Amino acid sequence: MKLTEYLNSIPAGDREEFARKVGHSFDYLRQIGYGNRSCSADIAVALDRESKRSVDMRELCPGVDWEYARKRLCKR
Repeated sequence: MKLTEYLNSIPAGDREEFARKVGHSFDYLRQIGYGNRSCSADIAVALDRESKRSVDMRELCPGVDWEYARKRLCKR
């Protein structure tokens, strides 16, 4: 699911709580969804987690080698 679709599906009363869990304002997340802001790997992971994988971190941040990152994190 695209980020903008997911954000629009969140009830208005729950949007700020979702954004707080991700660590940014809802407006900032919308800017990422519309392509006006870039998405860091940290934000991509938080969006993936908080959306319960409805929004795929690999689509949000395609330049990251997620397989490498996953292997590195698993070794810790």
